[in-house]
Amino acid sequence: MTALQVFLIGTNHHSAPLEVREKLALSPEAQAALQADLAALPGLNEFAVLNTCNRVEFYGVAASPAAIVGVETAFCGRQRFDHGEFGKFRVLRSGRDAVQHLFEVATGLDSQMVGETEILGQVKEAYAAAQARRATGPILNRMFQKAFQAAKHARTHTGIGLGQVSVANVAVDLALNIFGSLESRRILLLGAGDIGEKTAHAFHTRGARDLTVVSRRFERAEQLAAELGAGAVPFEEREARLADFDVIVSAAAAPEAVWSASATASAMRRRPARPLFFIDLALPRNVDASVSSLDNVFLYNLDDLAKLAEENRLAREAEIHRCRALLTERSEALWLRLMSALSDSGPAAQDVSRGGAPASPPPCRPPAG
Repeated sequence: MTALQVFLIGTNHHSAPLEVREKLALSPEAQAALQADLAALPGLNEFAVLNTCNRVEFYGVAASPAAIVGVETAFCGRQRFDHGEFGKFRVLRSGRDAVQHLFEVATGLDSQMVGETEILGQVKEAYAAAQARRATGPILNRMFQKAFQAAKHARTHTGIGLGQVSVANVAVDLALNIFGSLESRRILLLGAGDIGEKTAHAFHTRGARDLTVVSRRFERAEQLAAELGAGAVPFEEREARLADFDVIVSAAAAPEAVWSASATASAMRRRPARPLFFIDLALPRNVDASVSSLDNVFLYNLDDLAKLAEENRLAREAEIHRCRALLTERSEALWLRLMSALSDSGPAAQDVSRGGAPASPPPCRPPAG
């Protein structure tokens, strides 16, 4: 038996700009097809896929270096993304570094908005989905379970989450910075999923009283609107009603833009003296980037919000260092226990290994930023 290798491969906000991340973001259909491809990949003994608005990452246990290359090849093939070009944006970690990376991701330490709370739930969902497909085994099971424990411990014993950092709260802070008060502003929220719902509640609790909800499923829009005392508009009427609003917050899962430049230009002709603000929380992006060239139209995306959150991050710099040190201690302790399971003498390796050459990762270009 040869040693197995723990690895992480993918892209995230550190390594790839927004326009690349939206090309690589997996739709539900593409993710399901890719998972079937990976399940049939020789030498890939365990795997889990983490697919969020800021990262697509594959955590795995490989019996050969060819399996790691195979994950990258399958991903690029499904997304029709040039394999050579992908190397410019790829993040690759192995061994203890892969364990540390997962711990930092689950804790929110690696997030674009450091300390944000949503990512832990997303990691848990990714792990649960992998378990349901029977794609995980003794190595990844232990890694993910220990990552959840480490994240809970870090949030309890450090101030990494001070300030209630989240995309929703940063979006509301941006609107408050622009207008000073939200009471008289008309706000349209498109998307009634998890991020959309949290953003709607964040606006409501911060003083917004004129809220309207749009969703592809009108009954879901009506349900969320009823919780907030807000209005609801059918998805098909969104652009016709655009001129009625001051702030558009968009967080819909859609393969292409749902707010066009032509509809925005038409809306602005009906309200030339009143500025219109788009806050695009989606990936792929919901708002046609060219709307920002229109007079009196202002567009903010996820990367813009991350810059606005930087001041909060700097205020918590000491807590970030404390959190990283705590996670490093725990990831190193776990790695020492995993090493025997991954080696040819470890019982876990005998349970899950299908053989292959000793794994060594292909060369990786360091992530930008």
